[in-house]
Amino acid sequence: METIVLTGAAGLVGSVLRGPLRAEARRLVLVDREPLTAEAANEEVRQADLSSAEDVAAVIEGADGVVHLAGIPDEAPLPDLLQANVLGAHHVLEAARLTGVRRVVLASSNRLTGLYPATRTVSPQDPVRPDGLYGVSKAAVEALGRLYADKFGLEVVCLRIGSLEPEPTEARHLATWLSPRDCAGFVLAALRHPGVRFAAAYAVSANTRAFWELPDELGYRPVDDAEGYRIEGAESFFTEGTPQGGDFATPGYTLLRGRLPTASA
Repeated sequence: METIVLTGAAGLVGSVLRGPLRAEARRLVLVDREPLTAEAANEEVRQADLSSAEDVAAVIEGADGVVHLAGIPDEAPLPDLLQANVLGAHHVLEAARLTGVRRVVLASSNRLTGLYPATRTVSPQDPVRPDGLYGVSKAAVEALGRLYADKFGLEVVCLRIGSLEPEPTEARHLATWLSPRDCAGFVLAALRHPGVRFAAAYAVSANTRAFWELPDELGYRPVDDAEGYRIEGAESFFTEGTPQGGDFATPGYTLLRGRLPTASA
């Protein structure tokens, strides 16, 4: 690809993708609020907050594809999530419409379905069951992606990103782990696989105990499996009474981070 734009480039996922995307493109534009330094001749750094479609258009014009990761990556007050995640995605999609960028990859999240039980296999065709306000914001992001694909002809891929870690460290990761290698594989496939108008797909490694159906429409099959790592307490997690979101699905997680008032006695 000639030019790829990566927003949220300073974050965890962006840091993992930087090298693989740099190898894929003649020009990689790295965008973040935080200052970054170019590490290769084909990298270009832009410090921006993407607060309007016009601001985004100035950054992405001429790109072959955009990987949009910028936003709040965890539970937070809903107004903050709407501003950063939902409006941020809208600005990117609208800028792509205005500038003629065809392919947009949006960072969605596995927490869109975190209130399904750990014994259930879930596909993108199942109704969303967010495990918190963060998951709600990602449901809205996917709806925006679908709208811009159906109404304006953009090619949009929403990747429901799993637990991106160097290696799994807890029982839930036996199902949700996304290795750095597989993360890059999914994103590259989302950028370049032909014939995609809209797709919502789980990006997760080939874990033996995975909760989610792996996508066929992107042409990438993951290679890593969390099962090879020794994790204590695994059997007690994979029960009917445990939500796929684990601790993320507890009321306290949202009450604290969403700064919601506690109900009166």
